[in-house]
Amino acid sequence: MVQAIPTTVTFDEFIAWYPSESGCHYELRSGEIVEMPKPTGKHSRVAGFSIAELNFEIRRLKLPYFIPKECVIKSIRDESGYEPDVIVLDERTIADSPRWEKESIITQGSSVRLVVEVVSTNWSDDYALKLEEYEALGISEYWIVDYLGLGGRRFIGNPKRPTLSIYQLVEGEYQVRQFRENERIESFTFPELNLTASQVFRAGQ
Repeated sequence: MVQAIPTTVTFDEFIAWYPSESGCHYELRSGEIVEMPKPTGKHSRVAGFSIAELNFEIRRLKLPYFIPKECVIKSIRDESGYEPDVIVLDERTIADSPRWEKESIITQGSSVRLVVEVVSTNWSDDYALKLEEYEALGISEYWIVDYLGLGGRRFIGNPKRPTLSIYQLVEGEYQVRQFRENERIESFTFPELNLTASQVFRAGQ
């Protein structure tokens, strides 16, 4: 039986409430629990393709990283928590997040090598809200995979077209580079990654 959604809660109350058997995903936004829309098949394929490619690179180079099935990133600014589409964690620094072992909760940006969000209809969450949260937490690299070109023109340009935006932390602030069509993706975390933006986008076609 799915539990009723409370009105306003703390992060710890949200974690205690989270109905793991419901099949739904939830995020906490400034104390309010938000049920996330079910991802489309194309959205899931893009996320799955990204996981497969990054996992291959991790195995190929024997990197000390891993991609968990799921986790929650705790905000350092307010009572918020987010479930990214893809997250790459660092085995060497995961102990910096003391709640990881028992609760799959990330509390320190130093535990994270990379976060990937695949854009859906609520694109402003990825380009504004989550970008600010991940920057504040100190997550070194953040990809926004906008395979349908849904984001606002101020984020992906005019005319709008499929864009993969990579935000990299430089002196505490994100700097962005964008990749389209057959441009090879350039990642600090995976510098040898041989992957183009169009290859990622095709997974959603």
